[in-house]
Amino acid sequence: MTTALWQKWRWDGLGIGLAGLCLVHCLATAIFLVALASAGGVLFDPIIHEIGLMLAIGFGLLSLGKGILQHGFMMPAAIGALGIGVMSGALSLPHGESEMLYTVLGVILLALGHDLNHRAAH
Repeated sequence: MTTALWQKWRWDGLGIGLAGLCLVHCLATAIFLVALASAGGVLFDPIIHEIGLMLAIGFGLLSLGKGILQHGFMMPAAIGALGIGVMSGALSLPHGESEMLYTVLGVILLALGHDLNHRAAH
């Protein structure tokens, strides 16, 4: 990968990767809890979700903000911000199906924002 291409892809790639890890965490937690209900206390610890949200916000600000300055399109950042908002709102819900549904929806929206940002840069 050339240096210029790597610099364009770096933050969006990290953002999409983080969104993917979040999605895998949510789905793996649900599957794991079906198999081992006693593990729920560790994997559903709120600090994991709070740290993940902080990372998503940080990567979103860096990548999507840089994208606005680079290509001038607001839509990727708006979609990414909506995803972060949905993920933030999910933290206020009690653990369960609703929280997981909104978290996954937020992660998908954020990943879509990063993907659109990456496409707009090229």
